[in-house]
Amino acid sequence: MYNPYRPILDIPKTRLEKVLNAICGAIFLFSILYAVVSWPQLPDQIPGHFNSLGEVDRWGSKYEIIILPVIGLFIFVLMNLFEKAPHMHNYPKRLNENNVKQFYLNSRLMLNMTKNMCLIIFAILIIQIIRVAKGEIQSLGGWFLPVFIGLVMIPMIIGIYKISKIK
Repeated sequence: MYNPYRPILDIPKTRLEKVLNAICGAIFLFSILYAVVSWPQLPDQIPGHFNSLGEVDRWGSKYEIIILPVIGLFIFVLMNLFEKAPHMHNYPKRLNENNVKQFYLNSRLMLNMTKNMCLIIFAILIIQIIRVAKGEIQSLGGWFLPVFIGLVMIPMIIGIYKISKIK
């Protein structure tokens, strides 16, 4: 069996990673705080699912809102663990001792950005579901799905492009 070159390096988090973690974590925590503060005003039935146009197509118990922070927290913890092990990520065969640090940093940053975009998406969902439940708005809006796809895809596209430039 072929054993690829994968040293375990201790590479400190970059300033960008720290800033993204702080900003996106704060936004996610704000959305949870908003849910806690809004809890008494929520009706018994809140939006449980939206179609591709952002319109409510299923209503459920207000306790379903608890699922989103739990999933967001799970994603945060899991992706943080993956960030700590860039030697386990997938790399092209051209990975070697001269470029390993670049590959690890790029892969970790791509994962960090994706994780933080997921936190932003969950924060937006929590806030928008509460706003729909309170009657402040009627739907997520048609903008939500393209923004969701963009927020998830842009870090990956940037990361793959940067990987292609590593010699």
